[in-house]
Amino acid sequence: MHKYRVAQVGLGNRGRIHAAGFVRDPDRFDLVALCDLDEARLQQGLRDYGVAAGFKDAEAMLAATRPDVFCFVTQPHLRLPMVELGVRYGVRAIAFEKPMATSLQEAKAITDLCREHGVKATVSHQQKYLTSMQKLKALVEAGEVGQVLTIRATCQAWLSQLGTHFMDYILWINGGHHARWVVGHAHGRDKLSDSHPSCDYILGEMLLENGVRATIECGYLSPAHMDRDHFWVDNRLTVYGTHGYAWADTDGRWGAFTRSSRGEVLEGQGDPWGVQERERLQPLYLRDLADWLDDDSRVHPCNVEISYHGYEILEGLCISAMDHTRVDLPLDAARCADMNERMRRELPAVPPLSA
Repeated sequence: MHKYRVAQVGLGNRGRIHAAGFVRDPDRFDLVALCDLDEARLQQGLRDYGVAAGFKDAEAMLAATRPDVFCFVTQPHLRLPMVELGVRYGVRAIAFEKPMATSLQEAKAITDLCREHGVKATVSHQQKYLTSMQKLKALVEAGEVGQVLTIRATCQAWLSQLGTHFMDYILWINGGHHARWVVGHAHGRDKLSDSHPSCDYILGEMLLENGVRATIECGYLSPAHMDRDHFWVDNRLTVYGTHGYAWADTDGRWGAFTRSSRGEVLEGQGDPWGVQERERLQPLYLRDLADWLDDDSRVHPCNVEISYHGYEILEGLCISAMDHTRVDLPLDAARCADMNERMRRELPAVPPLSA
């Protein structure tokens, strides 16, 4: 096992969780530099994580420290310039947040850059490390639901907030099989002004290569399983098979009706999604990155290639909705318009729901 030098940009709430994840694994990582435009936030981060080198310019940081791993925790519109910087300074790995971009062209450019330069990149779809999600995975892999037939993902949050997570989890729970075609419906333009822009609601279906069908539903019309106070964890991933079903959410809950349940519905509660749980997950996510750097065969479950395909599927759903047609994959990213801009132009405003 090797120890890898890390430099990180961004010390907001999520950035602090990334930094804490690195310092919690001192055998694998050495966090050598931090960068943030906010001086107070930067100085606080340097103190909290015991880092000596602080910068306000990402390129200056990379030039001075030449790290193995470049982590950046920024707003989505800065993804591609940061990846270009990392590639320019010869980093071996890049870790960044979801969504991986704000357009398919940018997502493709990021993926191509990493592939061409041998950079191992990960996108933070780390909720799959939750105990509830791991329980779901174990039940499916043990054959408890029989042959998988359909997968359904729902989340109250919109597409580019949690939809990108749950698209990734559909692919993950189904062994990474890609989608052949998608059909979708989308409406509402209010959330297109958010820092994580997307339509207000999307509903889509896809056929995966192994014959499994999957649906994803994101936004305000999605089914609610909790009260409004739990909005950000009001989601569910459900796998239906020939002998039952199993589900999990990011509030730590799971349930199942399986071969072994003898007619009973099983329920359980794992660690909920909160500060402590996020801080537990991040070291697991980052340790898998170190293992991938050690060994090419140990590909990270949040690798940029599968993340790009998840983005491609969601883009295909939006194209299907706007063009009223089935969309076959893979997409030609060079021929795809900026979908967020198109939806801003063409989607009508949606009146509020009546009480």
